[in-house]
This record gives sequence, C-alpha cells and structure tokens, in this order.
Amino acid sequence: MTALLDQLRTAPRAVLGKIPGVTGDDDESRRPLPVSGMLAAACTLGVGLAVLTTLTLIGWMAAPRGALGQGLPGVFRTAAQLWLAAHHAGFAIPGGRVGLLPLGLLVLPAFLLYKAGRWMARDADLRLRLPARLPKNSPKEKANARRRAQLILVAQAGVSLAAPYALLAGLIALVARNDITQPYIGEALLSHFLLAFVVGALATARTIGPWRSMLRLLPERVRAVTVGTAVATAIMLAGGLVLVVVAVALNFGDVRALSGQLSTGFVGGALLLLVQGLYLPNAVVWAMSYIAGPGFAFGTGTLVAPTGVQLGMVPSLPLLGALPDSGPVPAPMMAVIALPFAAGAVAGVLVARIAPSPSYEVAPLWGFFSGVSTGLVAGLLAALSGGPLRGGRLAAVGPSPWEVALSVCLEVGVAAGISAGVANWLLLNRKARKPLDRAATPVRKAGAVLAKAASKVGLAEADARPLPGHWMDATEADTQAIPVIRDDWQDEHASAAGADTAPHLRREPDRPPRRDIIDESDDRGGHVIYIDPYAWDRD
Repeated sequence: MTALLDQLRTAPRAVLGKIPGVTGDDDESRRPLPVSGMLAAACTLGVGLAVLTTLTLIGWMAAPRGALGQGLPGVFRTAAQLWLAAHHAGFAIPGGRVGLLPLGLLVLPAFLLYKAGRWMARDADLRLRLPARLPKNSPKEKANARRRAQLILVAQAGVSLAAPYALLAGLIALVARNDITQPYIGEALLSHFLLAFVVGALATARTIGPWRSMLRLLPERVRAVTVGTAVATAIMLAGGLVLVVVAVALNFGDVRALSGQLSTGFVGGALLLLVQGLYLPNAVVWAMSYIAGPGFAFGTGTLVAPTGVQLGMVPSLPLLGALPDSGPVPAPMMAVIALPFAAGAVAGVLVARIAPSPSYEVAPLWGFFSGVSTGLVAGLLAALSGGPLRGGRLAAVGPSPWEVALSVCLEVGVAAGISAGVANWLLLNRKARKPLDRAATPVRKAGAVLAKAASKVGLAEADARPLPGHWMDATEADTQAIPVIRDDWQDEHASAAGADTAPHLRREPDRPPRRDIIDESDDRGGHVIYIDPYAWDRD
C-alpha cells in the first residue's frame, strides 16, 4: 500500500514539472494536509476491501450457494459488512441485533491506517512543519509552547485522516445494506472516525522521533499515569491470555469433539480456524474480566466467575468448548484474583519513579488515578468484546462493562496508591541521603588509600589494637595529669621495703606480659628517643 501511495505522491509533481512555467520544487508542489489525508483514507479503504473481498470470495467458492449472497454483488456486500464489523459497527437483523463482533478484525484496518498515517506525514512534510528541537537548557515556557504546537499539529493530522475516512465508511454502510442485515450508519461513522483519529495521531507523532519521544509530548504527570495504565492493562491482558491457554489445554477433548461435529472440509476448516483466531482477543478480555472478579455471561441468566459457574446451551463453536462446567470453582482458581493487585503495585511504582512527588500524600493519589484510568480502559475493552447475538437468550453475551470498570478501579487503584506512596517515600529518602554520602565518600576513599599504603611500608600492623586511654592534645597536657600505666610487677621501692612491711604489695603469680606496654629494650630496628615530661620543672 505504501508503494501505491508513493505513486500518488510523486505523480502530480512529475506532471507539474512538465508544464512550462511551473516549477517542481517540493515546497511549492507540496499538497495540503487535508488533501494528503483524503488520499490516505481512500487508499486504506480500497486496500482493506480488496483483502476482505478476496477472503470472502474464497469462502463463497467453498460454501454452499446462497450462503454469502447471490453472485459477486453478494460477495462484495459481505466483504463490506466484514469491513464495518472490523470497526465494531453493529448490524440490525430480523429478530434482534448483532453486536458480538471479533476484535481480531481490528488489526487489519489499524495496520493499514498506521501505514497511511506515516505516508500522510511524509507527503505533507510534517517533519519540517514540526517545531525544531530546542537546546538543552532552554526555558520551560519555550519547551511547553513547543509541546503544545506539536500536539496541535498531531491532532490536525488525525482529523485530516479521520474525517474523510468516516465519510467514505458511511457510503460503504449504505452500499452494504440488504434485506437481512442493515448496518447502523451512526455507529459506522463514529467507530471509523475514532479509530482513524487515534491511529493517525500516533502515526504522525511517530514522525517526531522514537516512541520515547512520543511520550515526552505529554506533561510529566500525564505521562506517568499513561505509562502506569498501559503497564497495568498489559499485565492483566497477559494474565487473561495465559488463562485462556490453560482452559483450552484442560478442555482440549471437548474442543476437538466440537470441531469434529461440524464436519468442515479443508477450506471450511481453515476459515473456521481463522474465525476462532479473530475471536481470540474477545476471549482474552473475557478472561481478564474473570480475573477482575465480575466474570462474564454467555446468555441471559448465566455467569462464569471465580465465585461459581452457571451455563446453559452454547453455540457449537470449538473455542467455546474451553468454558468450564457449571458448579463451584476449584480453590486454586481463586488465586487469579490476586493478579489485579500485583498489576496495581507495578503501576504505582512506575508512576512514582517517572514523576516523584515532594509531598508524601500526593503520590498515592496519582497512583490511584492510574488505577481509575486502568478501570476505564478495562471497561471499554469489556464493552467492545461483548454484545448481543441476535435476540432472546443470547441478548447478553460477554462481561458487564460497568462492573469490570468498577472492580478494576478499586483493585488496581488501591494497590497502585499504596505502592506509589511507598516507592515515593523511598525515593525521597534516597535523595536526602545522597548529599551526605557524596560528601563522606571522598573521606572514606582517602582513609582506605592511606591505610593500605601504611600497611605496605610497615607503619601499620594487620592486627592493630588500640592503646588504653586516648591521646592528649596540648591543652589537655597542661590541665590534666599524665596517666600512668602499671604492669603486674611490683614497684622497685616497695620491693626494697620488704614483703612483710607491705603485705598489700605482695607479688602475685606471673602472668603473660601485656601487649599494650612497649618494651624499652626493643628499639624496633632503630633507636628510641625518650622525653622526660618533668624536665621543665628541674631547670
């Protein structure tokens, strides 16, 4: 598709270059942004319908005649209806409404819109129109003004792609009408506009730089909440995917039995496998709702939740064979309800690390906001994954959006608030200790170097023990008496007087010599200078 768009981009400039008197400069022949958006929208719809028409034609040749309409017009209408269903636009049928649409079909238009949005940004030279990068030490006001200008340009690009895309989708909804299925034009316009706007804005922002630069377009607090919401939602969806895989593995026999009952050929089996793969994202969202607590329903009066399972008759889709049997849930399955709290704890830590708060009471509040936004996203996914399947008993299929949103808000929000507060407190304490550690580190390093050098030259012993008392400075030497260290042997004057005259000075048994007294006979390989402290009194 990008090659086709590049041909549309270069063809008018080549024609203009051949006209006498008209220059082919890129600045003068550059198309306006709305024109580039219209071309990108038209090519996206054309390529998408071509892909779905090819798949529908293969199914028409393999299916019984009349299942997909009469002739090639019926095949094209079916492809158009699939294109509308890929954008989650519902249909009205006799006896009810079809709203249970596969989320996997959303991948095709999203991919094509992303490629079209990148081409639109290059065709309109939005990279040159974006404000230049500011120097590193630029004022904060200029940086905020640059960010606002970039966001405005990204929004303009999203509208330039989404507006013509939604109008063309309205025409497709009119063409896809028949006697049985009638698409809702309002839902088609809204869904096409929202999808094209979001994907086109992301594709345009991607031209600014890497994904990290896209997040920097948002303010710091909004960026922290956005990252926390994305991580918490991704953790819960990953847990839902693991739960679906485990359920299919445990009930693989039922899944295989339902596949054998359908008796499809090779082409029909491949198409059936494709349909189940397209509904796999719906199953993942249902499993996420199960983990959150409210669970989901597959018909009126049914419930699949950690508190218990109550089911009735279900359609013969092999993927539905992984549903658990009615009755109480095994005790180990109750452990899955701890996953939202773990997701909230991780989200709170990320919120605190991206945007630390100087006050302790504000960080838990921002962590709780990330949980609230995660709940809103989970509620939106629950609404998109479910819907009615005709009428009657299958009028309620899928999770309840408001129940899922409320449960995830409380579970993820509380855990995120607590973890954000603890992480913010640890970050603030670490920052407060850094100046002291930074000042004491050179002193410790210098002391270690001096001690190592002294041990090498023999000035310090490996097993050094402190001498008794303490070293006195000049002031203490003048005001305090000089301490006298006595050994266990007697004073020479007391020994001369005799043991009888001084019984309290009798010599005790010999003991090991003390190491804290230096032997005067040991000159340590040199000479020892002795200073008489009473010499000044003798003069």
